[in-house]
Amino acid sequence: MRQAEAAGIRVAWTTIGGAGGADPLTVAAAAFAATDSIDIGTAIIPTWPRHPIILAQQAQALEQLAPGRLRLGIGPSHEPMMTSSFGVEWSAPLTNLREYLQVIRSLLSTGEVDFEGRHVTARSRIREPYEVTLMASALRPRSFETCGELTDGAISWMCPKQFLIEEALPAVARGAERAGRSTPPLIAHVPMLVTEDRGEVRRLIGQLGRYAQVPFYRAMFEAAGYDVEGGFSDELLDDLVVSGSEAEVAERLGSYIEAGCGEVLAAPLIDPDDREGSFERAFAAIARADASVRG
Repeated sequence: MRQAEAAGIRVAWTTIGGAGGADPLTVAAAAFAATDSIDIGTAIIPTWPRHPIILAQQAQALEQLAPGRLRLGIGPSHEPMMTSSFGVEWSAPLTNLREYLQVIRSLLSTGEVDFEGRHVTARSRIREPYEVTLMASALRPRSFETCGELTDGAISWMCPKQFLIEEALPAVARGAERAGRSTPPLIAHVPMLVTEDRGEVRRLIGQLGRYAQVPFYRAMFEAAGYDVEGGFSDELLDDLVVSGSEAEVAERLGSYIEAGCGEVLAAPLIDPDDREGSFERAFAAIARADASVRG
């Protein structure tokens, strides 16, 4: 986080890295203590393993530690990990997300909640509530609509750019219109790599190849017009991963903003043989894109 802040990057995000990864809110607390101004977001905290009251309490503590710098991103994650790692009874994930969002929003906005739903029962009060930026993950149009209706922003992942433009952005706007509120931003979570070698892109995208086997992601790729049965095609790689020279990467990241996305969450593909260099090149390109967008 210190390296990102020093590079001029305004927002850094933690990911959970599977059930065995470090807790993102604990990481955020340590990062807030070691930095001065950078915002930190969670992309994402799965809803099933922890109660929304606990999540709201944690968010309150972090908001007091670093006022205005937390972006709380939550989501239902996916059935294989949630059932095998946590033993949850997976059903109606979108309903699960809606209930969590309603409970957390009520606690953070009004300081109290009295809610009983299909997945969540919550009755609690917070003496002095602090507003926290509340976001959620989205993959298909209905989840993007839910984000438009109930959140401060939708966070995508592994979605081709054209899918975000043609399907996700209109869905967020529909959800906001239905709720009678302003349209929140779509945070385009994009894999990136500063290299002009497509072979290198293909080698490192292997880190993410498992997503082609997850049912919800397969359905999203199919809806975007891509068959991932045999892996990622060159056409899909070009639509999914931002790569090229530093200048080309910066320009392509900026093109997401020009297309209507509110922000880009650029996720560097890391070369295990050159981790430091991977981060340095990525941070330089991200800072360059940010400076260009800000003018």
